[in-house]
Order: sequence, then structure tokens, then C-alpha cells
Amino acid sequence: MSQATDVAAEERGQIESVSGPVVTAVDLDARMNDVVYVGDEGLMGEVIEIEGNVTTVQVYEETSGVGPGEPVVNTGEPLTVDLGPGMLDSIYDGVQRPLDVLEEKMGSAFLDRGVDAPGIDMDKEWLFEPEVEAGDAVEPGDIVGNVPETQTIDHKVMVPPDYEGGVVESVETGEFTVQDPVVSLENGEEIQMHQEWPVREARPVQEKQTPTEPLISGQRILDGLFPLAKGGTAAIPGPFGSGKTVTQQSLAKFADADIVVYIGCGERGNEMTEVIEDFPDLPDPQTGNPLMERTTLIANTSNMPVAARESCVYTGITIGEFYRDMGYDVALMADSTSRWAEAMREISSRLEEMPGEEGYPAYLAARLSQFYERAGYFENVNGSEGSISVIGAVSPPGGDFSEPVTQNTLRIVKTFWALDADLAERRHFPAINWDDSYSLYRDQLDEWFEENVSADWPERRQWAVDILDEEGELQEIVQLVGEDALPDDQRLTLEVARYIREGWLQQNAFIEVDQYCPPEKTFKMLGAIKKFDDEAFEALEAGVPIDEITSIDAAPKLNRIATTPDDEVDEHVAELKAEIETQLRELY
Repeated sequence: MSQATDVAAEERGQIESVSGPVVTAVDLDARMNDVVYVGDEGLMGEVIEIEGNVTTVQVYEETSGVGPGEPVVNTGEPLTVDLGPGMLDSIYDGVQRPLDVLEEKMGSAFLDRGVDAPGIDMDKEWLFEPEVEAGDAVEPGDIVGNVPETQTIDHKVMVPPDYEGGVVESVETGEFTVQDPVVSLENGEEIQMHQEWPVREARPVQEKQTPTEPLISGQRILDGLFPLAKGGTAAIPGPFGSGKTVTQQSLAKFADADIVVYIGCGERGNEMTEVIEDFPDLPDPQTGNPLMERTTLIANTSNMPVAARESCVYTGITIGEFYRDMGYDVALMADSTSRWAEAMREISSRLEEMPGEEGYPAYLAARLSQFYERAGYFENVNGSEGSISVIGAVSPPGGDFSEPVTQNTLRIVKTFWALDADLAERRHFPAINWDDSYSLYRDQLDEWFEENVSADWPERRQWAVDILDEEGELQEIVQLVGEDALPDDQRLTLEVARYIREGWLQQNAFIEVDQYCPPEKTFKMLGAIKKFDDEAFEALEAGVPIDEITSIDAAPKLNRIATTPDDEVDEHVAELKAEIETQLRELY
């Protein structure tokens, strides 16, 4: 249902008590998760507990000034989102109220309570191009037409999943509002461009499949060492200032998904402002059109009501599932799930529920699972294939990965990108710790990389992992006795590892040529370092002193491949390999 639609009251109750976002009402005939309007101002809320004659509601707006005795009106419907053309290039709050529309209504950036607006423009006309004819049989989920929603994305108009389907009686062509019937069935059902769907209920699918294609991020450490599959789940935990938000924004900008849903869940307002200001001006790397044309933003910052923070991730993933049903690949960024968990903790404590570890509710793990399990690569009910990839940032207090949100998230997700405060302090970005991070999708994605990049991809990656592992062991010895005490071959390993760290793993999100690195360039850069490794060890075996090997003129150029334009990489790497070979072989 549209939150702005007037609904007849099934039943009225009255407020008994108010405790922050939690309101109790008596004499209210309601069911779990029904949407209600609370108080004289009609603040939106959701039923979260029923005990006898007492109904507990979490209110999605500030409750200051609301008191006992004021009315509570039940709509009899769960919290739903409006689905249809117009969601892309939109900015919503946690319950899908478009912030730009609310600002126009109020004439101010400061919004009054109780102000509502539908999630999509009900009056705007869209060009509908049918894909079915009279006499065709359609089933729930089938695509009946297209609407050019943006320059980048065609919106597929589908039979709602809760319809029976049947034989098409009539089809319209032309411009219509989202509430106008565009296809009529013989059984009396009318299909509009507009649908509604409960946010806490996953949309139906035919089958969940094993993902075999990577979500290319353009970040070398992610694509090269810890890839994420399309339809996969990933967590980015890290302390403050380690780069969670910049990493997620880079993924939102450059990941090869068709649709991006970016949820700012309880984070600082200035971070969300940066997204809102940057995305409309950024060109989409895939099409050249503005990035916002395939993006939906849900802004629920830390100063917004805590209950709306709890609902915003469900709002976001329901929008993502709708586009997945059209056959699109969706990337959903949740920044951060820790703030979402804190919202659950606050509401749970006000309900006086038995707390779990560190005060979080006992159902924390179940709620996290319900959210992440809605990700996946699916065969949809209409026969198309689509995916939702979920990347959730986690903000553990003090960078403590043993806290409940991080640990429960780790049990669910299959890719773990651990951000490291020490790397961030050394200005190594992305500050992803290669020793603590992992990807369980790596083996199943190798075939794609072998076919589309190079047959040597797994072997080359494993070589880099082995060098970094060996460096970690050698650094412990170096801290005790110093690098000069090591044998020459181990000192050379440390030098090669330094080039991997500084020249390959480090990436600058603020330099245009380096903020996105295609897999082909990632592979070739590592190939140049591998060439230095091979030639350097041959020179060492031939008796060349290590100081002469590491001081050749070509070696520092390995750190500068990243700033080489993509169309010049092949030539540059070939020349550099030749220089390395010539200069090292001249030494013996």
C-alpha cells in the first residue's frame, strides 16, 4: 500500500504509554506487522507485539509530544513498498518516502512529522510498450510490457505474483499513469505498472542457483584475491576511519551490476550527502549516462528515528528483488548493518526482552540471516535469470571482530573483506587485510576468469597469495633480528612482496585512471611483478648480489603500472618486462 493513501480504519485504539519509538495501545484489533497511524498527527508505525488487549507499536517518526489517550488507527495491512517506474534516480527515507517530494510539500529541508507521499509518482505518465496481445495466456510474474524508465534501464511491467493470471482480454498502448490498467485479463484482473509488496516477505522465485559469474568490482584486491559472485553475500567489517564507506561507494560506482540500491543505514549525514552529491554527476562506466539513472538511494542517517532504521534494509532489498524479477543483476550496499542491529537492540530493550550477548536481542542472528538469505542468483518465475548481491558494512566498536554483529554476519556471508586500522594508518587503501579476508566463491569463479581473462588466473593468484603468506612469516623474524640477517633469497621475497603490496594491492579511489581496474589489467600488472620475481631469482642463483638486483632502473616502474591508461597497459607491460629481463641478465 502507498503510505500516503487514505485507508478506512478497521479499528481504532488509544495510546496507553510512550517510550521513545515504542508505543503501547489498548483496544486495538490488530495483527503482527500491521501498519498503524499513531496519535493526532498520524505518525506511521508497525505492530511488533500483541499481548492480550495491549498492542506494541514501533513508530517510524519522532514521538516527542505524543501522549496517552491519543488515537491509534489500524490499516489492517503490512508495511509495503510502492513498486513501479520512477524508483530509479530517487532518494527515499527508511519507509520509502521520497525526500525530494517531502521537501517540496514542506517548502523546507526540515520535515514535519506525519507528512507522507507515495513511493512513486502516481500522476506521471509513462510510455507503455506491450509485449503481449489479446488471446495470450499469462501467469504470475510474466512480463507484459516495457517502460523506458531511464536512458539506461527498461522497466519491465509484470503480472503481480499474487494474481491468478489467465488469458489476455485487452492491451493498451501509449502513455499512462502507473495506476491506469494497461492489460486486462478475461477473469477480470487488471494489470497496472504499479505494484505493492510487503517488505518483510521475499518475492517468489522458481529456483535459487549456484552463482558462477563474478561481480567485477574494479578493485584489484577484491577481484584478484577475494572475488564476490553475482548473487553472493559479502561483509566489510572494520573500525572507524578504515575505509568502509569509500569501499562501498567504489563498489556502487564501478561494480558491473545493472541496478544499484545504496542503503545509508544509521551512518553519518555527511557520508550520505557525499553520495547524493557525487552520484548524479558521475558517469556510469558501462553506459556513460549519469550513475543515478540505475541507482536508488535510501537515506536513513543517524539523526533519523531509530525504528525507521530497522525497516530501511527491508525496503531496500524488496526494491532490489523487484528489479531482479525483471532479469537484472542488482547490487545492494547496506552501510552499516551494525547500526541496524543497534536499532533492534534499542527497541528490544524498550520492550524489556531478555537480552543476548552485549545487550543485542536473542534473535539477532535470525534477523541477519533473513536479510542475507534474500540475496542469490535466481531463476525467476517468468523464466528470466537475475541476481541480488548484498554487501553489508559492519562497524564493530573498537574494531573488535569478536563482537556479536560481526560474528553472526561471518556465519552467514561467504565473502569477508576485513578492513585493518594499521593498514589505514599507513595510508594503504583499500585497507583490506589479505591475511584475515577470504572468499568461499573463489573456486567456483575460477572457470569464468580462465575463460574471460586468462587460463593462468588461478595459478597467478595463488603465487601472489603464497608470496604474501611467506612475507608475513618473514616479517616476524625481521622484527627480531632485522632484515640484513636474512638469507638473500628471503630478502628478495620481501622485495617482491613489497611490489605486490604497493604496486598491485594499493589502489587510489581519487585518481581517475586508478579508481577502476578491469580484470585484464589486474592480471597483467601481477604478471609484470611475476616476471621480476622469475628473473630476479635467476640472477640471484647466478651469483648476482641482491643489492644490484633490487636497484635496477626498471623495478620502481612496477609501482607505476596502476596509473597507466587501460588502452596503453599491454604495450607498457610488454616494454617493462623486456626492460626487467634485459637489465637483470646484463648483471650476469
